[in-house]
Amino acid sequence: MGRAVRVTVRGSFGKLSAEQVAALVAASAEHDFMNTQYTPEGYLAYDVPARPFFTFRFAEEVGGADEVPQAAVRAQIKAEEWMAGHGYPIKNVTVQAVDMAEVPLGKRGRREAARNA
Repeated sequence: MGRAVRVTVRGSFGKLSAEQVAALVAASAEHDFMNTQYTPEGYLAYDVPARPFFTFRFAEEVGGADEVPQAAVRAQIKAEEWMAGHGYPIKNVTVQAVDMAEVPLGKRGRREAARNA
């Protein structure tokens, strides 16, 4: 069974043209921070009128903990390629990968795990 990995790619937009800003604003309902999710293709969230930052969230399944760094690299490449493909300059990109198997369970999760054991 694989391990679920969540990768968050953050950065800021570079100098955008007025047309690019208008395009981002027009599509902003599809990229709302309030409805973010982790998806295999990546979920892009931003609020350009408020701040020039973006976040891409990716979900991936890997075979083992040693594959988590490669998942982070793949997500960064996907995010950068998407931005380049749409002509959006970006800068200050950071990547954070979380192996969900390593995340501590909360009280409810521990109770359910004990019930299923």
